[in-house]
Amino acid sequence: MEEILEILEKDARTSPEDIAKMLKKKPQDVRIAIKRLEKDGVILKYKAVINKGLLKSEEFSVRAIIEVKITPQKDVGFDRIAERIYSFPEVASCYLLSGTYDLLLVVEGKNIQMVANFVAEKLSCLENVRGTATHFMLKKYKEDGVILKHKEANKRIAISY
Repeated sequence: MEEILEILEKDARTSPEDIAKMLKKKPQDVRIAIKRLEKDGVILKYKAVINKGLLKSEEFSVRAIIEVKITPQKDVGFDRIAERIYSFPEVASCYLLSGTYDLLLVVEGKNIQMVANFVAEKLSCLENVRGTATHFMLKKYKEDGVILKHKEANKRIAISY
């Protein structure tokens, strides 16, 4: 089953037939294994990696990484406050960290002001939040193991005298 997961993690569009060929198994056995992994909650979602930098859309979103210092709660540690924080729709991802900060959030908003308002009005005022550090993502070069190609900039002609 680990081999199936590795293949799907690299490319979720790989068909059970192709996986079966790679692993020298029957396609039906692969389909059954995938269904079991989905049912057991091991496979939660299939995802496309999209290079939004190449879209012509005027509408874009802003992503920020926010480090959060929190005070753990008695008997539940970080879990209850983390659950409260990741329940906000602006929070795309939430991780428990070792080191200076306790939680790492990936937050999305329509613009910088929306992310700033989230930090000021929702996150910072929570009882157990002791501090935050917000870092806005300026450009993505690689995501989920995929190198994102960018539009070529205008090539300037070198002028010499």
